[in-house]
Amino acid sequence: MPEKPGSYQYYDEHGTIIYVGKAKKLKSRCSSYFHTEVDRYKTKVLVSKIHNITYTVVNTEEDALLLENSLIKKYNPRYNVLLKDGKTYPSICVTNEPFPRIFKTRTINKKWGIYFGPYSHIGSMYAVLELINKLYRPRTCRFPITDEGILQKKYQVCLEYHIKNCGAPCIGKQTKEDYLRNIQQAREILKGNTRQVLRDMREEMMKLAEELRFEEAEEMKRKYLLIDAFVSKSEVVSHTINNVDVVSITNDDKTAYINYIHVSNGSINQSFTFEYKKRLNESEEELLQLGIVEMRERYKSHSKEIIVPFELDMQLDGVTFTVPQRGDKKTLLDLSIMNGKQYKFDRLKQAEKLNPEQKQTRLMKELQTALKLEKLPYQIECFDNSNISGTNAVAGCVVFKGMKPSKKDYRKYNIKTVVGPDDYASMQEVVRRRYTRMMEEGTPLPDLIITDGGKGQMEVVREVVEDELHLQIPIAGLAKDDRHRTNELLYGFPPRVIGMKTDSELFHILTQIQDEVHRYAITFHRNKRSKHALHSELDDIKGIGEKTRETLLKQLKSVKKIREAELPVLEDAIGKAKAQIIYDHFHPADGQNDAE
Repeated sequence: MPEKPGSYQYYDEHGTIIYVGKAKKLKSRCSSYFHTEVDRYKTKVLVSKIHNITYTVVNTEEDALLLENSLIKKYNPRYNVLLKDGKTYPSICVTNEPFPRIFKTRTINKKWGIYFGPYSHIGSMYAVLELINKLYRPRTCRFPITDEGILQKKYQVCLEYHIKNCGAPCIGKQTKEDYLRNIQQAREILKGNTRQVLRDMREEMMKLAEELRFEEAEEMKRKYLLIDAFVSKSEVVSHTINNVDVVSITNDDKTAYINYIHVSNGSINQSFTFEYKKRLNESEEELLQLGIVEMRERYKSHSKEIIVPFELDMQLDGVTFTVPQRGDKKTLLDLSIMNGKQYKFDRLKQAEKLNPEQKQTRLMKELQTALKLEKLPYQIECFDNSNISGTNAVAGCVVFKGMKPSKKDYRKYNIKTVVGPDDYASMQEVVRRRYTRMMEEGTPLPDLIITDGGKGQMEVVREVVEDELHLQIPIAGLAKDDRHRTNELLYGFPPRVIGMKTDSELFHILTQIQDEVHRYAITFHRNKRSKHALHSELDDIKGIGEKTRETLLKQLKSVKKIREAELPVLEDAIGKAKAQIIYDHFHPADGQNDAE
């Protein structure tokens, strides 16, 4: 399951929905039901009844909440909390009157006006209403105000006019044109078109702060943040759409995935994705037509409108096909396409878990396509240097085969010909030694070299590989940004940036290769420094191994005491032969006298 927001549905063995839930991350939330440490009896009973799981992905947590609410009302699942009195989340209504009113309501009647929402976050709804009332001062009275009534002076101003909460259009103090212009701007805010409003609010907030009116500035900031966070249009509920089917298709070489969404009373109450195995070379149009007929029959849909991604040469009695370009219907179509793609991705993941080689081959093909390589990049090699001010300079080479580390092929290198901290020269030495030896031994050369660095590293490697050794091995580079995070893949001569998302699976694999060579070189360098720092005089004695040195140091505690020890003491510790070697090393004159 994906780590995305959405709603999930649990089914029993009879195919009946027994629970509907929402999640910020579907995978994490659903998996929590199946942990062994779940101790709530009711949860255990629910889990024991689950036979199948479906889910619908959306873009925000708020949409997941609204979708859950809609599905609970439709299916009334056994294990969900019952919703009181069938109430729903409140919406904001802009009436159809000559002088429209703006108010919150839980009752939807399209004859009254246009509805915006619903709002799962009540605070955001009140913040929007407060902002509209402050900016545009719509009337709050319930008089059926008309132009004739104003001319005949039927109305009187109320308290709201005197406290400056209303412009009094009822007595002509505010013109109808001005009033309707304000209502239109208020509608734009309710639609989520708040960019200009937020810009003005920010300027007002900064102005209040400059005037040291911090309490007013803080209040303005609170409203700004609420509007910015929540006055967005919901994707899963729209009061302008009713009894509509949405069908989209996503496909690959062998399979087509058709997603079906049904919208009733402005809410999504069904969303399913079906998989079709291609028998012949069927077109998307043919497959979509097949899916529409089957799904409408399966779910007994009588919708008079079907939203589709492209024109179809198809006719159904009393049904209109719509290909939306913008607006609420386009948003629903995009949501359907997103669910189809997510289902396809999840199926691919399942297949790759059963057959890991399939994933490796896919990633290699993706890399081959991205770099336009002649061969599949089965063997990839990456180099990195490590030194501190040129001391103990080393380098590492890691090898990945089939997008997996081949640790038996890793190699360590002590830098021999370079003096001082010269990364470019060190890299050239290592690459030269590596591929010269591979050519001499007839070892298979890599299909791709990746340098841990940008254009400079790529160029010095290319000078050795192509100009000196005359090898045709593709060379790529991974470059870092100012924060030392890898953000670009470079390739070609001269190097150019390859368009690839940094959060893609392939880019993660490439950065994994980079991290692995960095770890390998650093570890080698650290071990070499440690060995150099712990070097003692015992290491220089021929014929004395590591175990003998450890035994002596364990018993005599220090090299000084070993140097001063008598021969019998050494013999008791390590035996006559080795004791004599060590004694002669520390007492060369004594050893010479004994020989004479």
